[in-house]
Amino acid sequence: MGRLIKNHWARLVTLTAAAYQVTAAVEAFFWPKILWDFATQSLDKAVKPVPVLQLLNLAMGLAVLAWEWPLHFVAGSRLHRSIAARLVAMPLVALTAALIYQGGDASIYYTIAFLVYLYAYREGEIIPPEPWQIVSRLAARAEAPAQPHDDSP
Repeated sequence: MGRLIKNHWARLVTLTAAAYQVTAAVEAFFWPKILWDFATQSLDKAVKPVPVLQLLNLAMGLAVLAWEWPLHFVAGSRLHRSIAARLVAMPLVALTAALIYQGGDASIYYTIAFLVYLYAYREGEIIPPEPWQIVSRLAARAEAPAQPHDDSP
C-alpha cells in the first residue's frame, strides 16, 4: 500500500464540485431560487429578473474546472501549482455555490476539498508541474539550486 496523496484526492473532489456547480448554474437559469429564501427575500433580486448568481456560478465553476484540469499552457504555472491560492479561492467559490438552491451540494464538496488541501498544505505536499504526476518533497529539494554557505566565524 502506498501513501495517500492528498492534493490528488482534493483535485478529484474539486473537479466533482466544479462539474456539479456548472450543472447547478445551468439548472438555476430555468428554476431560479436562492437557498436562503426561507430566511429572507432580499436576495431574490440576485437570481431574477437578471441571473447574476447563475452567471457567477457558471463562470466560477468553469474557472475551477480549467484550474484543476489545466490545458498544457496552464499546467505548471505558479497559479496552477499553488495550494495557497486554492486555499484562498475555495471558500469564495463555495460561498457562491451555496447561495443558489441547486449549488448546496457543490458547496459541501468544495468545503471537503478545502479541508483536504489544507491537510496537504500542512504536510508540505507540492503540486507537480504536470497533472497527476507524483513528486516527493525530497526530489523537489534536490532540484532546487544549492544556497552558498558562509562558514566563516
